[in-house]
Amino acid sequence: MPRLRSWFLAPAAAVLLAATLAGCSTLELKQREWIIQPNPVTDTRSGSAEGMQDVWIEHDSAVSGQRVKLHGLWLPQPRADAPVLLYLHGARRNIWGSTFRIRNMHELGFSVLAIDYRGFGRSSDELPSEAAVVEDARAAWDWLARSEPQRPRYVFGHSLGGAIAVQLAGAVDDARGLIVEGTFTSIPDVFRSLKWGWLPITPLITQRFDSTEHIRRVRAPVLVVHGSEDRLIRPELGRALFEQAGVPKRFVLVQGGTHYSTNGVGQALYRDALRELFGLAGS
Repeated sequence: MPRLRSWFLAPAAAVLLAATLAGCSTLELKQREWIIQPNPVTDTRSGSAEGMQDVWIEHDSAVSGQRVKLHGLWLPQPRADAPVLLYLHGARRNIWGSTFRIRNMHELGFSVLAIDYRGFGRSSDELPSEAAVVEDARAAWDWLARSEPQRPRYVFGHSLGGAIAVQLAGAVDDARGLIVEGTFTSIPDVFRSLKWGWLPITPLITQRFDSTEHIRRVRAPVLVVHGSEDRLIRPELGRALFEQAGVPKRFVLVQGGTHYSTNGVGQALYRDALRELFGLAGS
């Protein structure tokens, strides 16, 4: 599990060392790098963006005090009344590496806006934090509200993007639904689920992404999807998050789905859940 080790296990020892030698400021910066893993590289070879339109969203950041410019990809439906989905990717992989999942959600009937947070892709080159990526997601949500005011809007997050989506959905009152895939209750809980989870690291974690706290504020219906073979974020963490959500809600376990394949493997299950929970017929 090399990706899992690179995300959590190697940084664990470094966190303790940084806390001892460099103090809280350096610790904060390193965690933002390790947990969010900004990826400014625009690699179109990792996925085809054919048919997707470039979108630019600018906002004044209360977090950094700077003007932030976000790059997004917009994949519309031909139907004028199609529901709209804000797609929030996870750590390390930017929107160019997420186009396959964007297309999957489009095939389910959504017009999709996917954005890169600051520090990712072609967006502003700035080290992101938990507060910053949530702020960027809110800016994209507000852009959609202005651009598509008459259409029902949903928010989707994969992996770390699921934690961002939960915070966004808990803060707005105009989301028709929240959909998360391969996500978790909190970063400390993810670390505790690992082989080295006994290490006394969790009190030092500043980028906590505590979805358990925020999902209780979500008033929209909640769909939680997880792959049975997800070795990066265990299905038990997705189930635990689901248990904390209000009703109506639904949990879908995709048999054979991994952290990266669940969205494609589970298309039929997705379609059924979208119809039953949200009343969406798809395309």
